[in-house]
Amino acid sequence: MRATDVVPRFPTAKGRLPDTAVADLPEPQPLRRALGPGVIAAGVGLASGEFVIWPYISANVGLVFLWAAVVGVTAQYFLNMEIERYTLATGETALTGFSRLWRHWGLLFALLAVLANIWPGWATSSATVLSYATGGWDITLVAVAELVVIGLALTLSPVVYRTVEATQFLKVGAVVVFLVIAVFLVVTGDAWRGLGQAVTHAGQIPAGLGAALVLGAMAFAGAGGGQNLVQSNWIRDKGFGMGARIPRLVSPVTGEDQAAPATGYVFRPDEENLRRWRGWWKVANTEQLVSFVAITIFTIFLMSLLAYSTVFGTGVKNDVTFLRAEGQVLNDRVSGFGTFFWAIGAVSLFAASMGICDYVGRMVADILKTVYLSGSRVWTESRIYSLVVWFIVLFGIAMITLGFDQPLTLLVISASVGGIMMFLYSALLAWLNRRALPGPIRIRGYRLVVVLVVFAFFGYFSVVTLIDQIAKLT
Repeated sequence: MRATDVVPRFPTAKGRLPDTAVADLPEPQPLRRALGPGVIAAGVGLASGEFVIWPYISANVGLVFLWAAVVGVTAQYFLNMEIERYTLATGETALTGFSRLWRHWGLLFALLAVLANIWPGWATSSATVLSYATGGWDITLVAVAELVVIGLALTLSPVVYRTVEATQFLKVGAVVVFLVIAVFLVVTGDAWRGLGQAVTHAGQIPAGLGAALVLGAMAFAGAGGGQNLVQSNWIRDKGFGMGARIPRLVSPVTGEDQAAPATGYVFRPDEENLRRWRGWWKVANTEQLVSFVAITIFTIFLMSLLAYSTVFGTGVKNDVTFLRAEGQVLNDRVSGFGTFFWAIGAVSLFAASMGICDYVGRMVADILKTVYLSGSRVWTESRIYSLVVWFIVLFGIAMITLGFDQPLTLLVISASVGGIMMFLYSALLAWLNRRALPGPIRIRGYRLVVVLVVFAFFGYFSVVTLIDQIAKLT
């Protein structure tokens, strides 16, 4: 028997997950049709990280820490590609793959994602920034309305991915237009010269940032935490690789719902399938580089330059109200430009809130249906998704109604949980993609080294953060 006739057998979590079926890889798509998942990742990430945490750091310590943004985005690129490697080859999400190693890994990550993202901080931040632009709309009513709109949009869309993709494309386009204008109108020469500090201070952590803020900034330089894992779901719904053979997430009301669990496929590593694999791998890597990596680095640097040019050294507060001070300076320099900044910020944070609800709903629905409710004809993945989305929406409305307020501190805590998740799943990705995939497509070489370095880095800062937080409680 030739080696190419051998079909790899996946670990099956002691028989609790069905084995994979055998199928050929579909033909790869051209890049122009594949663009989308990386833009969504960048768009959803363009909120707490790019719009709040990194500008806040630059407003307080200058641009000396921007080197870490490049490191964080690069690390996430390699993690995203290992997440995509597994889904391209199997059609399964990385969470399902983890559950083949131990049944409850997927549930653990889904619960951590809920813990990190259930708070309505992005919606309240969006409403707060919108109030700056409008001169005083009721923040509570606007935040509640935004959450209701998000719930309706995500659960009534015939194909949920298309709604999320269109929203994030619109958001990213608006932010890029704003930043291009800002480069010519308000970014100062001192800010451009200060970029050199990011190179000369590479590897140095400014005093006073704290381990939690460092971990959060690195984790939220781009996607971060559970959002990286949902790259599997997004490329699957886009039709990447074996994902084209898996039913897409639809509305249980307006779409054609399906009850089948999303367990995947495996292909024989023959010459034709490996040709298709190389095509998919090239397209997926290029899509991530030209969308997620390029957009994220561009927005982090330009937003940080903007904050440095306007409020550096003014002692801005440790919450999103520093965006108000930034906008006021912009209005003083160019009439109406600060209001434009606030409007873009409100839209950006609203779209991020939608993306967060979507990805948490996807994580929970995927793992519950595939691992725990695979035999149910009632609980389809789409119905579970809708239930989770509305739980997040209603929980957020309850918190807002009760007077909940989420300062930057809680965004940092959320990002820190994301950093701990990245520590755990980077090791699992290395293990899974070495153990489960056919030999010719397994992770190896410098990519394996990078993933293990990421594991060590986030492990170190996760431990330091936990020690730091425990010390504050004693």
